[in-house]
Amino acid sequence: MKKLVAMLTGLGILSFAFVGHAQTAQNGKVSGTITASQKAVESASVGLLRAKDSAVVKLAVSDKLGQFEVDNVKTGKYLVAIQAVGHAKYYSEVFDISNTQSSYKIRDIQLLAASKVLSGVTVTASKPLIEQKIDRTVINVEASVTNTGSNALEVLEKSPGISIDKDGNISLKGKQGVQVFVDGRPTYLSGQDLANMLRNMQSSQLDQLEIMTNPPAKYDAAGNSGIINIKTKKNKQVGYNGSVTAGYGQGVYPKTNESVNMNYRAGKINLFGNGSYSNRERYQTLSIQRKFIDAVSKDVRSNFDQQNNLKNNDESLSGKIGLDYFVSKKTTLGIVLNGSKSTGEFTSRGAINISDPNYMLLSQTRAASDNNQTWKNFSTNFNIRQLLDTTGSEITADFDYIKYKSVNGQTVTNSYFNATGGPLAGSKPDTLLGSLPQDIAIYSIKVDYLKPLKNGARFEAGFKSSFVKTDNNAWYDSLKNNSVVHDFGRSNHFVYDENINAAYVNYSRPISKKISGQFGLRMEHTHSNGNQITTGIVFKRDYVQLFPTAYLQYQANPKNVYVLNYGKRISRPDYESLNPFVTFLDRYTYQQGNPNLQPQFSHNIELTHTYNNFLTTTLNYTKTTDIIQDVLEQNTSRNESYIKKSNIANQRQYGISVNAFFPLTKWWTSNIYANVFNNEFSGIVNGDQVTVGATTGMTNITEQFKFNKGWGAEISGFYRTEAVEGIFRIKGFGMMNLGLSKQMMKNKGSLKISVRDVLFTQKIKGESKYSNIDAKFQQFGESRVANISFTYRFSKGKVNNTQRKRGGANEEASRVKAGDSQ
Repeated sequence: MKKLVAMLTGLGILSFAFVGHAQTAQNGKVSGTITASQKAVESASVGLLRAKDSAVVKLAVSDKLGQFEVDNVKTGKYLVAIQAVGHAKYYSEVFDISNTQSSYKIRDIQLLAASKVLSGVTVTASKPLIEQKIDRTVINVEASVTNTGSNALEVLEKSPGISIDKDGNISLKGKQGVQVFVDGRPTYLSGQDLANMLRNMQSSQLDQLEIMTNPPAKYDAAGNSGIINIKTKKNKQVGYNGSVTAGYGQGVYPKTNESVNMNYRAGKINLFGNGSYSNRERYQTLSIQRKFIDAVSKDVRSNFDQQNNLKNNDESLSGKIGLDYFVSKKTTLGIVLNGSKSTGEFTSRGAINISDPNYMLLSQTRAASDNNQTWKNFSTNFNIRQLLDTTGSEITADFDYIKYKSVNGQTVTNSYFNATGGPLAGSKPDTLLGSLPQDIAIYSIKVDYLKPLKNGARFEAGFKSSFVKTDNNAWYDSLKNNSVVHDFGRSNHFVYDENINAAYVNYSRPISKKISGQFGLRMEHTHSNGNQITTGIVFKRDYVQLFPTAYLQYQANPKNVYVLNYGKRISRPDYESLNPFVTFLDRYTYQQGNPNLQPQFSHNIELTHTYNNFLTTTLNYTKTTDIIQDVLEQNTSRNESYIKKSNIANQRQYGISVNAFFPLTKWWTSNIYANVFNNEFSGIVNGDQVTVGATTGMTNITEQFKFNKGWGAEISGFYRTEAVEGIFRIKGFGMMNLGLSKQMMKNKGSLKISVRDVLFTQKIKGESKYSNIDAKFQQFGESRVANISFTYRFSKGKVNNTQRKRGGANEEASRVKAGDSQ
């Protein structure tokens, strides 16, 4: 067991080894004996680090007598880092290996216990808000007080480089198409459905956010702008431990959230689980002004002024339970079960004033829309890890099954009135009844192989196969003269099947003393079939694509590191976006799918410079072809507007970002992120050439303060200037947050109070003008909320450094659209 943990720790250290640099070969040797409480420590993980930058040079494991030896050490200055289960990490003194002193023995290595039995005191470690690593940016969620009472979508919104649009779509550095993972596994959701899931995930469940703008070949090629991996809380102590959190929020409407996390580790068994409940009521106001323009004469035919008041009430319950079984020192089996259920009520009440070209009121339509949605999810992951030798070679496998099921009942009623407020002659109220069920089943198998090589090199290879089936049966009825009549024109049954097979290779190694590299190639074969059963329309897709990735790192000196990377990526259409069925907001406004969508491809290049581990500057360039975007189209004769996704254009983006994290005083820490980028969309929309572009600036600032007696405070906020999102031009907006925290009960308890959007400035305005389209909108919701939460932590055990295996399903999940209550 101890040797298994030691090798896992060694692999974690080795994953960063390629940032080191090769040195001239010598026959130096480093040795020592490791003890704890006057006893030899077997299977401790020993890392030989270069003194100037702590880069890992070699690894070793102590034997039964606690002895270790590192051979073939090159000349230079080094230190040794030692880790063992249940003990604090040990660092040796700095020493020299030279031609005159080719061997060095570290004396008196005595490890200290990481913790005593923790039944009396709970030890909590302080993490920085942001950690910058070679291939990702890490956000530690609990390090920000103003994350208290928030959901996952709100936590993402205030993270560096991330922005959320009016519909909950996520962009990273101004680019849409982000793939979202949870604990290394895909969510299989996108668009508003992904936003709905993230709104139901509480910040108290989250540990870290990992942001990768250009992932290596091991990851699915999906995601135009990269991957965001949301890591939930997992404790790593032997014994039992956990936490309980309760929170309350008050905006215009109340919100509650509760969660519990548990972990038990003994012998060969590790059992873990969590559960959460939330109830969130919120409102939103949406105003739309539209001009209906004749496509030929370009004359205004009519004007629409629309006001909608929307209200949501969401209730969600989720749970997870998992088991790791350590069969032997080399073999680990694991299983994870996840389940969730959310119910929501969404209501919209709107008034649409229709006027002539001179804004003379002609009529008014009053629309009432009521939606009731139930959303269920079940998933299971079985995983196995097999160590193959003492060098760290391993093979891992993941088997995933995910099932989504949703039922959405919709009632839309329209009443018509003349300019004086009386009933409109010749028009009777109409009611549309809709039932929109959706079933999605996903199967996935993934196998990865890792082989550490000589001189710090590393070889990886693997394959993955996934199968997806979606079944959408939209059923619409009309209520006429108090009789229900089936609406064959709007009803639609759509079945979609997809199989993706992928394989990859990845190789990394030091190239010289100052240069290291990583190179990968991934191949993906996609085969899909769409069947619109109602109309008999069938389409098929079959294509193979190669996705290269490359990383080069140059360390000019200990304070300056440069990284150049390139990657090709793909964004496939959401499953629901391929289905041509219609979803209605009111009589004149609806959304429609597009079965003719093709995947979009992007080429991403980044150059990053890190100075002294605190200042990171990145230049980026992206070229995207056949970009998938929402397109606003109008039927002037019927006064109808509808949105559908289309491969409208090519996109070009270039930008620069700067991130600095530094202490101003012992009690004041500052983090500043700034990003400036230029987006340009160019293509044919509604038969007309459209070019839309803008230079956008965005910044995230977090100021954290630590006072005596466990008190802390935070001021944070973000602002984004005017930006282009497809064919929409969005005005600038931002927000400021305040937070206060207090540790109590011998650090077992944490009380946090925060106010989000203190100045109530998160109000989104935008417009779309091209061809015969001229529309504006204003949207704001319940963004100003005061939250209070209390967390109680309990534990009895010792710290354990074993990393739990995560699942391996990939990109398919991020494309599911399973219904949302808006």
